[in-house]
Order: sequence, then structure tokens, then C-alpha cells
Amino acid sequence: MYSAKISETIAHFIGLFQLSTEDARVREAHEKFDPAREVHKDPKDIEVAPVKAQAPYDLDDFNPDVPHRPLDTDIYGPVPSGYAGLPFPEYPLTEGVIGSSNPEGVLQTWSFKASYAATPHIINPPGSVVVYSQQTVELSDNDFVDMGGHGLKSGLHIDDSATMAQLIDAAQQVSPLGSVDVAGSGPTIASLVTTTAATLDAYSPDDTGQVDGLSASQFVAKGDTLEGIYVNGELVETAPVLKDHLPNPDEPSSTPDQPELTNGPKEASGAVAHGGGTVPIAASVELDAGSNTLVNEVVITGNWLQSNVLAVAGDHVQLNAIIQTNVYSDNDAVGATLTGGGLGAEKATEAFNIASFKHVEPTHTAQNETNVFPKAWAITEIKGDLMMVNWHQQFTFMSDNDTAILAASGSKLSIIAGDNTAANQLSLLELGYRYDLVFVGGNVFDANIIQQTNILLDNDFIGVVGGFQMSGHGSVSTGGNLLWNYASIVEAGGAGPVSPMPESYLSALQDLSEGKNPSSKDFMHDAAFAGLMGLRVLYISGDLLSLNYIQQTNILGDSDQVTLAMNALAARPDADWTISTGKNALMNYAGIVDVDTGKTIYAGGGIYSDEVLVQAELIKNEPFLGGQDPNALACEAVVFLGDGMLSPDTGHQTQDHASPNPAMHTIDTASVDPMHSMVA
Repeated sequence: MYSAKISETIAHFIGLFQLSTEDARVREAHEKFDPAREVHKDPKDIEVAPVKAQAPYDLDDFNPDVPHRPLDTDIYGPVPSGYAGLPFPEYPLTEGVIGSSNPEGVLQTWSFKASYAATPHIINPPGSVVVYSQQTVELSDNDFVDMGGHGLKSGLHIDDSATMAQLIDAAQQVSPLGSVDVAGSGPTIASLVTTTAATLDAYSPDDTGQVDGLSASQFVAKGDTLEGIYVNGELVETAPVLKDHLPNPDEPSSTPDQPELTNGPKEASGAVAHGGGTVPIAASVELDAGSNTLVNEVVITGNWLQSNVLAVAGDHVQLNAIIQTNVYSDNDAVGATLTGGGLGAEKATEAFNIASFKHVEPTHTAQNETNVFPKAWAITEIKGDLMMVNWHQQFTFMSDNDTAILAASGSKLSIIAGDNTAANQLSLLELGYRYDLVFVGGNVFDANIIQQTNILLDNDFIGVVGGFQMSGHGSVSTGGNLLWNYASIVEAGGAGPVSPMPESYLSALQDLSEGKNPSSKDFMHDAAFAGLMGLRVLYISGDLLSLNYIQQTNILGDSDQVTLAMNALAARPDADWTISTGKNALMNYAGIVDVDTGKTIYAGGGIYSDEVLVQAELIKNEPFLGGQDPNALACEAVVFLGDGMLSPDTGHQTQDHASPNPAMHTIDTASVDPMHSMVA
């Protein structure tokens, strides 16, 4: 036992000795291995470089309006020699393109001089382009304003729905086309063009000067072509400028002076003003219940198919028509208290029908004197009709019939119950294909039709009650409305009159209709093809249909009812009053740029070309409310509330607080929307 303990002690001692020896060995190796041992003993201070910051710009206040105008679209393409200012899409010709296996998209210009390769030149036919759109805005903003502590409640309700219906019916009666159903197929488009042409050709205005009880002024112009600018039935040199007639033109922007940027000290000067008592406040009441803006705008540029020569086997029908109508009733009933018996020199309602017809001739290039004519041609075929249709309808309906009972209460009161804006806008640029020659086996129907209508009902009522008196300044504006129709049709290319079909083209069309290649190539010697080495030809077995139809309608009901009273607790006759219920703007703008399909056009059938302009202005001049005194009507309609009704509402009220005349309609129960029945 004793020997075992000695052995265990020796074993433990030897193990501990080995561990100590190992630790010492590791420490010595580590100290030799550490290369930065001396550096760690005395670390140096970190170098700090001074930073100089300058901020010479002052921050502006928050501005939520960030105006943005997108950059103009840069469309690449050389200007063709035949159409001034109307480039068509064209890819630059590169060496080896003509005759290659995939020459898609290559368009030949009139100055093409490259030699025609023996390999057949494959071209693709164009597709139809059809756009149908309908944009509608409906807005109801019928406000009721009761302010000023007057203690009154009005039961006056003037229903103008019958008058609005009369204006709409009169506008439909004076229009030669009326409501037009949407044409969505080739036969219906052809029928629409021919029917519209016949209807406009037979239309003649009514010479009685009356349409459904409204004073009417109508103008009609017809001809093979119309040229110039027509304003309300008169041919003028220049058209009126819109900004000169807007009821609320934009204020000229004033650019503040930019402060000088400097890092030096700035000096400031000023003074201290100590309070001297109460600050007087000039009592005033301002009400703007009009200033609505309705806008419809469409701009179409159609350049889908061009050619040097268009040969039509059947009829060629071309029609350009603009129909413009302005209808309004602006008969107001205003008490003499504010205006001293009249409205003074207030601007009256203005109505403009502006139409422009323009024909842009191609730029004249030097005649090619060479006797070189095409030796070959590449043809592509469309089996059926080719349609280029834009059908756009824009409707804006707005109801802004406001009712206000106001009194001055010793402060500045400003109320805006109108100032609404509704806008429809559309812009299309259609760029397509160009060929040297286009054959049409059927007929060609080419029509541009624009219909524009503005209807305004602005019969305002302004009266005073309760011994209303005023010694301050007072002004009333109930007119100053603007009805604006502007339409423009530009025929670009100047194809001129359609000529009878030459025998060479008739023979080629006959062969193509039978599915054969033309046996005679005499048409290739047409002067229009001189200097060309090859022809790009399109054959349409059906009809070529080109229709741009635009219909724009604005309808605004802005019949306001305003009653002025005195404050029941502290009358303020020295308050200034400014009441505005008009200054509405109804605007239609339509522009069509139609590039002719052919520079030279031949037709084997009938030829029809007509341009028609119809402008009408209808005004309802009957005195509003039969010429009754608005102050007397306002006094009969108001209810003077008792002292208990002037206190805050505490819940249920007894029958004693009811209106003394239960049968009388109040503002709370009667409809104040004269357009409700029409819009519904």
C-alpha cells in the first residue's frame, strides 16, 4: 500500500513537470514569432486631417408644385421630297440590303439610285390601324353654403331641368347629322361615308332665325374644296387667340431676383413695432360660384399609307366636314342693391365657332429628265379591305348649381364653390408604310368628320332679404363665360383632282383581280416612276377605308342661387361684397392632319369630293323668372328662425320649431341639380 502511494506521487509530479516545460516552450516561440511586438508597446497617435465644408446655397421653402414638361419626341427619318414637313418612317439604306433574304422595313425613297439585284425583293403588306375610344367626365358639385349668423332658412328652389332639356333638344335639331352610331366594319364605314355625304349635300339651314324658341344664327359653306379660316360664319385672315378671351387668364409669372451667393457675413436691417391695441379687420365677403373649365382635345396625324400613284378600280369618295354648335342661356336675376340698378360694364358671354381648312401642296422637286424607267417590280397583296380608322368621342357633363345664404360677420370671408376643371385629351401619331404604286380592286372611302357642341345654362339668381343694407363696395359678375369650338382639317400631299384611269392601269388591275401577273408593263412608263430602278407595289383586293371621326360635347349647368342678409347679432353694412357666378369656359379643340395616300390618283369608277362647314349659335334670351324682382322672391322664400333656433342643436326638437309652411320645399329636401334628369 505504501509503495503504491509513492508511485502515484511520482507519476503526478512528472506530469506537472511536463506541462510546465511545454508552456515555457510555447511562450518563447511566440515571442520570437511576433514581428510587431515592439510597436504594440508604444502605439502612435492617430493623425486627424481637418475637413473644410462649404454650403453657399440657401434652401427654399417647400413647394408641392413640381412642373414637368416631357421632351419632344425625336423621330428619325428623312423628309420625303413629296410632302413638306411631314416625314414618314424610313430606315437608312445600307449596302447589300436590296436583294438580301430579309429586307423587311426597307422603304425606297424617290431618289433611290441603287441597282436592282436579280434576287426577288420581298416586301410585307401593311396592316390595318383601327382606334376606337370614348372619354367621359361626369361631375356633380352642387354646394349649399349657410354662413354669417343671419338666422334664416331659405325655401327657394328654382328647377332649370326643363330649360336644360330645351337647350339639348335645340342643339340636336340644328345638327344635320344628329346622333351617329359607331361604325365598326368595312360595309358600315362605307355606308356612313356615303350617307353623311348625301345628308350634308342636301342640308340647308333654317332661315326663320328661330330653333325651338331660341334665337338662331346658322352658316353653311360647301364646295369641292374649302380653304381658309372661318369664324362664326365669316372668312378671316387670322383666327382669334384663345388666351385673349379666357375668363380667367393666367397671371404673368414673375421671377424673383436670385440672391447673390457668398460665404461672407450678411447684414440685416429692421425695426421693432410694439403693439398699439386691437388690429382692425375690414369686413368683406367673397363668393366664387363659377369659374368652371371644361376641355375636350383630340389631335390626329395620319400618315399610315403613302404612294406615288394610287389606282382605284371602283369609286373614289372623299369627304371633309366640320359641324360646330354653341348653345347657351345666360339670363340672370340680380337685385339692384349691389349694383345700383345694373351690372355696369361687365363682360358678356362670348361664343366662337372657328374652323380651318388647309391643303398643303408637296414641295416641288426638279423633274427627272432621264429616260430610265423601272425594269422590275416587287408586289405584295392584301386579300380584303385595308382600314385606317380613328373613332373618338369625348363627353363632359358638369353640374355646379350652388345655393348660398350669406351675411357679413366682421371678418374676411372667402368661399369658392366652383372652380372645377374637367378635361379629356387624346393625341395620336400614326406612321406606317410607303409604296411606289398602290392598286385597289374595290373602292376608296376617305372621310374626316368633326362634330363639336357646347351647351351652357348659367341662369343665376341673386337677391337680398332682412333689410339688407350696405355702405361698402359691392360688385356682381354673372357673365363673362366663354364657349369655344376650334376645328382644323389639313389635307397634306396635294393630290389634286382625281383623274380617269388610263388603259394601262385598267389592264394591270384586271390581271391582278384574276390572280395573274400583269401582262402589260406599260404603266411602268408613267412619268411618276421616271428614274426608279424598281417598283414597290401594293395590291388591295377589297376597299381602302380611311375614316377620322371626332365628336366632342361639353354640357355645363351653373345656375346659382345667392341670398344676402344681415347678421342677426351685429349688422355690418360697411362690409365689401364680391359675388361671381359666371366666368365659365367650355372648350373643344380638334385637329386632323390627313396625308393623302397617293400623290397622283386614278379612278375607274365615280369620283366624289366635297367639303362642308356648318356653324350654328343658339341663344335663349327670355327673361329669367319672367323678369320678377329677385329681392321680392327671396323675401317670400326665407323663414326667419326664432331665438331658440339660433342656439346650438341639442338633439330632438319639438314641433314648434318646424317650418310655418310645411308644404314649402326647403334647400335640404329639394333637388338643386337641374341636369340630373338629363345626365341620368
